[in-house]
Amino acid sequence: MATLVIHRPTLSAHEQQLLTHYFGQTAQPIEHHHRIALESSPSNELLTAARAASNWDLNLLPDGFDGSQIKLIVSDMDSTLINIECIDEIGAHLGIKDKISEITEAAMRGELNFEQSLTQRVALLAGTPLSALEAVYHERLQLNEGAEQLIAYLKQREIKFALVSGGFTFFTDRLQARLGLDFTRANQLDFDPNAHTTGKVLGEIIGAEAKRTFLLELCDQLEIGNNQTIAVGDGANDLRMMQDAGLSVAYHAKPTVQTAADTVLNHRGLDAMIDFLV
Repeated sequence: MATLVIHRPTLSAHEQQLLTHYFGQTAQPIEHHHRIALESSPSNELLTAARAASNWDLNLLPDGFDGSQIKLIVSDMDSTLINIECIDEIGAHLGIKDKISEITEAAMRGELNFEQSLTQRVALLAGTPLSALEAVYHERLQLNEGAEQLIAYLKQREIKFALVSGGFTFFTDRLQARLGLDFTRANQLDFDPNAHTTGKVLGEIIGAEAKRTFLLELCDQLEIGNNQTIAVGDGANDLRMMQDAGLSVAYHAKPTVQTAADTVLNHRGLDAMIDFLV
């Protein structure tokens, strides 16, 4: 059996007709979303066509996935949990956003090695005052739609939430305190005695492999299997941790990430991930 998830609390008669056209049956409501139990998995081509037929998110759950057994969600930060790429917005504060964003976009598409790209971008920020980061956090950073609802639900279910980022601890630390997150890991910017960045990162750069390692370390710490985890992200540096998770979610992601992920969310907010946990 295969399970198709339709991330909608309600469906119109026309949408049910579309589902019948593509999958041979209508969907049944289950806890704020809909599902169809299929005898066999539809082709990628059929699923792609069905997704394009309406303004909705449709996802096929991998064989053997059991959402009731999930114990950990590991999420990227920039453009996943939050609405911005923090390093780009620091660049905007300094008037060099275009230069930094160009490198960021290439890295997120997988065209540049992430670690090298971060080193280049951080070097461009040399001399940035701590106040610039504070301005970005207070004036530009917002949680993406559904983030707070998802985290509140996870707390009710005693599912751990880990935030991992190729960005900076300045932001992950504040989000952890604000949202009560269980675990975080990110890059630590180096500051001089006058609270200006030196253009360097302290310690290991948190890139694709470090994100994967973080997920595996948490599995060991929590004494759970990889199949009891969900990893969500939007960029190429999220792919390795997504490959090791029990379910991978591409959230409003780059095309390469959407192609590689088990599931894709392009319309709904992060709270649509609750639909996987039934």
